Amino acid sequence: MPFSLRRLLRLLRDIMTLPAADDAAVSEGERRQWEPPFDASRPAPPISYPITDLAALASRSYLSEDSNFHLPFNRASTPLPSPGAPLPPRRRLLVCHDFQGGYREDAAPQGGANPDAYALWHWHLVDVFVYFSHYLVTLPPPCWTNAAHLHGVKVLGTFITEWDKGAEICREMFATQDSAQMYAERLAELAAALGFDGWLINIEVKLDIQFIDNLKEFVNHLTKRMHAAVPGSLVIWYDAITVGGDLDWQDKLNEHNKPFFDLCDGLFVNYTWKEKYPRDSAATAGDRKYDVYMGIDVFGRNTFGGGQWKTNVALDLLKKDDVSTAIFAPGWIYETKQQPDFQSAQNRWWGLVEKSWDVLRGYPKRLPFYSDFDQGHGYQVSSEGLQVSGDPWNNISCQSFQPMLKYTGDEVQPPVRTSINFKDEPYSGGNCVTVQGSLRQNAIFSEQLFNGGLSMEDGYVHLFYSVNAEANSDLGLSLDFLSRNKENTSILIAEDIAIFSRKKQHRSYSSYVQSDKVEPHAPDNQNWVIYRATVQSSASYTLIGINIVCTLKTSGKINSEADEDESSEEDANRLWPYHASLGHISIRNMDENTQFPSAESWVTEGKYISWSNNSNTSKLLSLKISWKLNTSHQASFMKYNIYVEKLIGDSNAKVSRSFLGVATVEAFYMSDLQVPDEVTSLKFIIQACGRDGSRQGLEECPKLFLVPVE
Repeated sequence: MPFSLRRLLRLLRDIMTLPAADDAAVSEGERRQWEPPFDASRPAPPISYPITDLAALASRSYLSEDSNFHLPFNRASTPLPSPGAPLPPRRRLLVCHDFQGGYREDAAPQGGANPDAYALWHWHLVDVFVYFSHYLVTLPPPCWTNAAHLHGVKVLGTFITEWDKGAEICREMFATQDSAQMYAERLAELAAALGFDGWLINIEVKLDIQFIDNLKEFVNHLTKRMHAAVPGSLVIWYDAITVGGDLDWQDKLNEHNKPFFDLCDGLFVNYTWKEKYPRDSAATAGDRKYDVYMGIDVFGRNTFGGGQWKTNVALDLLKKDDVSTAIFAPGWIYETKQQPDFQSAQNRWWGLVEKSWDVLRGYPKRLPFYSDFDQGHGYQVSSEGLQVSGDPWNNISCQSFQPMLKYTGDEVQPPVRTSINFKDEPYSGGNCVTVQGSLRQNAIFSEQLFNGGLSMEDGYVHLFYSVNAEANSDLGLSLDFLSRNKENTSILIAEDIAIFSRKKQHRSYSSYVQSDKVEPHAPDNQNWVIYRATVQSSASYTLIGINIVCTLKTSGKINSEADEDESSEEDANRLWPYHASLGHISIRNMDENTQFPSAESWVTEGKYISWSNNSNTSKLLSLKISWKLNTSHQASFMKYNIYVEKLIGDSNAKVSRSFLGVATVEAFYMSDLQVPDEVTSLKFIIQACGRDGSRQGLEECPKLFLVPVE
């Protein structure tokens, strides 16, 4: 495709996919609040933003807390499970998000109020995630890095130069070897400081041949600096400019772009390739064929197979040719409002990807393992079975390990369906997993939640899980193990194992473990029942699956084959309604919860305190709250829940406690908190949340007290 037409199509697509003024997406003014006259040094609700010019990149101003108030909030807090580990030696799937120009609702590190904001949750299919926009230096908002890292996915930012301005930037950057190395060092420093894993480099301009050697030095130096600063990091080159300086997409790895490929960790091949190009690229790459990522544009712009709902056509070919892929702009589902709704359409689309590409990754890989299935958005927030907020919200950093549910929406009325439930009150976060439909009396329904690879140790593991079930519905868990001799075994865990063992399918379980009810941490919890079970483990086994198991409660004698034989055929085939929800799963080596530091172990501080009049009866408060341990030990918690209590002079009055939000770093900015005039003091509570799902008791949490100004 000629250069002018190709670029015109890209520009038109970007223009056409910008949201209308009345869309649910953030407005243009809000989306670009970081543009001039934005002053990053002034206290304000934290935002993520790109670097748009070379001067700002060279000055390192982004990494100075004096000039960038938002810096602490933009550091990712979740490390990869195996820091420094290379990508696996197999075909891989890279996702380049390219969503509505970038920096939408995800640009708020503390989250927003749109429960329908764009997100990904099929992380088990992804190896690398690239945050993309058309700004010079695209820094991934920390929410994406936190969610991706939790699931073992590497995250890259984007460095891109385009059009005449981009050519001017390149001529300045690559004027000398020293300048090329300096800008490479700036990019490596940003990735290391903010906690992401490297860069996609996209030079989409024509350059005179005199600049090419320094461009190659830029790629070489950046790759070496990234590997030194962040072991296991990646620098990937986009197929655009050639080694001769021409802007000429090759659509394959060949002699025109291989000199760049040889200096970095991979090539993102442009998405207009032909059928034989993957094989040609693999042959050129030799033993690095998995480092070639064949692009697929989900919008379908001259892409092999047509993209959109036929993205699997290209994936089928790439799987056959055994090369990697780079899926560009899966936000097409959201941007084009695919029916019937985003949740259903996204699950269906990624279901096609899974069917074509297979599941090549899994979790858990280590203990403790915790999931409340939170997708990072919803219409309410719960903590340990109690609703703490009824407001809609979004925050991708709050994503928990996502269940690997199979898409079944195309089936004709499946009798039972497992889904993510945002409607009912969850146990924790914004949603739960619900199984709903109809079952026969003797049936057991099971579905895999997680496909892991956790090497066990000799001893015991302790499971905790929460259930909210209707009277005639029972729910348990099963664990699948694989021995060193490649023998499979499965353990069923339930409160009343007799209910499951009497069913016809009980022979599929090797053994049974009874779970016991646990006194809830929140005594007001009326809906969720918490269970605990202890399973003996052996170092000769690997945990390969965690499943939800469902059946109907029935009366009769335990293990009575006679009862089954005497039951009428009509009763045996009758369908009965089933409805039960799973709120969370926690698997640990220890039976006890995380031991949290005492409140006295923390130093809390309020800064940038600002009061303003709201009305005759209240004021507005803005401040930054920060906290740290007063010892040499660093805190390592999953997140912090932030609450405020508004105290008044009447000691008999009921204390009003409000949930303010979630922090993933040791700081939280509160903007325009309404404080009635009768409030005599404010008590901010910082609740640490352990990686096993446990939460520090509110009375033992660190606190910050503040007295309103007169």
